[in-house]
Amino acid sequence: MTGTRPQVSPHPQEALSTPRAAGLAGIVFGLLLGTAIVLVRVAVPEHPASAGAWLTDSSRRTAVRVALALVPFAGISFLWFVAAVRDRMGEREDRFFATVFIGSGLVFVAVLLCAAAAASGMQATVGRADQQLWGFGHSFAYTLLTEYSMRMAAVFAFCTSTIGRRLRVLPRPLVWFGWLVGLALIAAAGDVAWLELTFPVWALVIGGYLLRAGSGRTASG
Repeated sequence: MTGTRPQVSPHPQEALSTPRAAGLAGIVFGLLLGTAIVLVRVAVPEHPASAGAWLTDSSRRTAVRVALALVPFAGISFLWFVAAVRDRMGEREDRFFATVFIGSGLVFVAVLLCAAAAASGMQATVGRADQQLWGFGHSFAYTLLTEYSMRMAAVFAFCTSTIGRRLRVLPRPLVWFGWLVGLALIAAAGDVAWLELTFPVWALVIGGYLLRAGSGRTASG
């Protein structure tokens, strides 16, 4: 017959690969960002006035360079995580929460990369810039990382958990965990040291759940 085109259905294994990709991306992102945050927190003092120790310590400067090198890869993993999680939620997602979900994720990555760029520029001026300029760069990078990016991360965690609850694709404990992480980061990001680690830990847990769920689907299929 002419004029008709056979409908080609997607390969079953292609459809089943999405949850597993989401889990792997979340785990990789959590490990990379968590490692970068720990390295920066340990190597660089929070206040610019305490800079002398790490400026003269080559091991600390190396730790910062390693942390900055990990951030772009963490951002790439997070984008895969966002896309794969949204694909898992499917066409039933609420447009309002989906818009905030995508927007907060993209802004988070943008601010995270800006923080890494500011920190890289700050490190490049070590030994050549005066204390006032270095203090500005230090405060700028720390504020971007611990306050602005983490509040976008809070919105992302809250929206993801809300969508997961409405669509019943996340168990209740993970929904509550995401809400608590979001509320904690919204209320106290930048004020409580090491609080920003809760976001990569949350992504690691969600990634592990999606990876296990994807493996279960593959086995049952």
